[in-house]
Amino acid sequence: MGLFGKLFKGPEIDMEKSNANAKKMRLLFNQVVEHGDDYRLIFGYTEDVAWFNYGFVHGSKTKIGNLIVGWNEESNTIVVVPTVPDLSGCGDATYYRQSEILKAYRNKYPTDAFVIYPDKKGYIGINAYDWLEDEKLYVYVSQEEELKAFTEFFLNRFSTK
Repeated sequence: MGLFGKLFKGPEIDMEKSNANAKKMRLLFNQVVEHGDDYRLIFGYTEDVAWFNYGFVHGSKTKIGNLIVGWNEESNTIVVVPTVPDLSGCGDATYYRQSEILKAYRNKYPTDAFVIYPDKKGYIGINAYDWLEDEKLYVYVSQEEELKAFTEFFLNRFSTK
């Protein structure tokens, strides 16, 4: 590969750190979801964009919410558990059962997100990538195979478009 190939390859994933975080995700998920081991897991995040306009200053501020996302193919259920980047804790689980949702689809623009409308009042947009390097904002975990499996599950079982 040579010196230049190594220089321009980009950052490499620390698999030891990734595997340790995957285990932490599993522990947190299992604490709040009954029969948690029946679910496959990925890390996802959601964004909340707040727009502001102060005369000459216009812009937006984005808040990132980290998520542990589990899915069970037998029950056609997605479970979302809020967490923090260092996986030091988590919130309560929210269940999205395929038979109970209003609509769901994969949005490609402006970001690649899985969008679920459980009813007419709210929705959740789950952004997920195979790996994100910024540990201050996101959980450090490599999940290429899991993300591929979740995408297939979502598009085949949940997507209404």
